[in-house]
Amino acid sequence: MAYVKTAMLLAGMTALFVAIGYLLGGQGGMVIAFVIAAGMNAYAYWSSDKMVLRMHNAQPVLEREAPELVSMIRDLSQNAGLPMPAVYVIDTDQPNAFATGRNPENAAVAATTGLLRRLTREEVAGVMAHELAHIKNRDTLLMTITATLAGAIGMLTNFAFFFRGGRDNPLGAVGMIAAVILAPLAAGIVQMAISRTREYEADRVGAEICGQPLWLAAALQKIQAFAQGLDMYSAERAPATAHMFIINPLHMFRRDKLFSTHPATESRVEALREMARQMQGARDPSPAAREVSGPWG
Repeated sequence: MAYVKTAMLLAGMTALFVAIGYLLGGQGGMVIAFVIAAGMNAYAYWSSDKMVLRMHNAQPVLEREAPELVSMIRDLSQNAGLPMPAVYVIDTDQPNAFATGRNPENAAVAATTGLLRRLTREEVAGVMAHELAHIKNRDTLLMTITATLAGAIGMLTNFAFFFRGGRDNPLGAVGMIAAVILAPLAAGIVQMAISRTREYEADRVGAEICGQPLWLAAALQKIQAFAQGLDMYSAERAPATAHMFIINPLHMFRRDKLFSTHPATESRVEALREMARQMQGARDPSPAAREVSGPWG
């Protein structure tokens, strides 16, 4: 099913590329856009995960460099029945995290230094379990391709002044203006096309992986509070990747409201609390749930 959704996304994005190319440069622009789209489709499938990691300057870490984090992710991966993903760290104060990769065998999880500094070990485990749930549910291929292609759509506006409406474009300058206005909005529209229900499902599966829904609930509340006041410049420069993070990292600009692809944190927390009640975790927590440690590290 994930591959069917991905194929539909690629087909839809190709059509959108071609339409924007036509608005910018008529038939010539349409051909150029098609060539770009074909190349981006191939690149997005095979290498978009690496591009997203580079966008956020994510650095790979080995077990000797971050033994607690890597060991935790290995244990959670075993709980989830997944291969061990590559582990990356992003040097930014905002606590956040995302997963990427075209399949579980070629997956990676990335956590910010702010996440590791500001959250407890249990909360970090809840976040990492959520990201592993995205890998388990095979969301990451769709999420990563969406980020790459949405950013590429915005790139097409750079051709606007080159084409100057296009001699073969029947809409002329009107078509160029329409493309300049609509193309940046397309990134947000494409993100919103990715159903918000995947976050609820990743929360649910992540809670099952770590065994404690309240760990993730507490983490979401903390991340949301910090994300509203701490800037993540790499995400602001690449807003098309915002939907990949566990909490929307954007807040600096008014335009960021266009990229609000996540369900309300309060609703996610309440769903996790209800799950905990059903698991009797809220009234009779296990010994592991009572072992709330101090800040990470």
